[in-house]
Amino acid sequence: MKLVIQVPAWNEEASLAATLDALPRNVEGFSQVEVLVVDDGSSDGTAEVARRHGAHVVRLPLHSGLARAFSTGLEHALKLGADVIVNTDADGQYDAADIPALVAPILAGDADMVLGDRGIATLRHFSPAKRLLQKLGARVVTLLSGVPVRDATTGFRAFSRPAAARLNCFNTFTYTLETLIQAGQAGMSVRSVPITAHPTHRPSRLFRSNWTYVVRSLATLLRLVFLYRPLRSFLLLASLCLGVAGVLVARFLYFFLTGLSPAGHLQSLIAAAVLGITGVQLVVLGILADLIAVNRRLLEESRARERERT
Repeated sequence: MKLVIQVPAWNEEASLAATLDALPRNVEGFSQVEVLVVDDGSSDGTAEVARRHGAHVVRLPLHSGLARAFSTGLEHALKLGADVIVNTDADGQYDAADIPALVAPILAGDADMVLGDRGIATLRHFSPAKRLLQKLGARVVTLLSGVPVRDATTGFRAFSRPAAARLNCFNTFTYTLETLIQAGQAGMSVRSVPITAHPTHRPSRLFRSNWTYVVRSLATLLRLVFLYRPLRSFLLLASLCLGVAGVLVARFLYFFLTGLSPAGHLQSLIAAAVLGITGVQLVVLGILADLIAVNRRLLEESRARERERT
């Protein structure tokens, strides 16, 4: 059994050495443990530090974002023959001593994906607003994915080889939300284990403020909903349009049949017609999008089988 610990890194020359030194080189249940650093187009000596510490290095020519670096890491970890893949951050916020606990449910056959639960409610280095937003985000992701999640944005995760082969990131902002929705769609078993999270010594590079993160996360979730549940999403919008159209038709008929308005509020009928046509169009779009989604899933399954064999 081989464990590959992947570390996406962008301009992490200052902190990467300590992070790599802390990673275990022997983990119970594995005969091999290797480290893979994905250099996301760094302009400093990140790649050189990784090589000096004995890590495999994959270097992206341009800074492409965390989601792209994460996906590239999974691809190369599978090529290295990983049976289990652990993803951790380069800034040292996750305690490497928790890796054995993180991979234990996979080794026991109880999980396909394991999330490191930071215990959001008790993290002192998170502001009250950030703790609240993280908890609300976890509930939204649980609702959308059908996967019970307490810490949706944790980057400390473990994946079995079949699970890693099935994951694909289409957005460029972050992989954390999309992989959970994919896991729910694929029927993967997802578990959470408590971990230790340390405060970082620099601000996040993903967002400038909590509200920026909320807006971008909501936009990402909305896109993912339409990507992975297109028929349900379009039918929901269509039902809203058709429902309002029905109310407007009833209003028109009431005024027309009772004679309370000689014109019968013709504007209501016109608005109802526009909304009705829009609703029908949304139904058609939903059916077409669902057919495209089915084709995408078939292609993903074929690609997953190919990736597992590599």
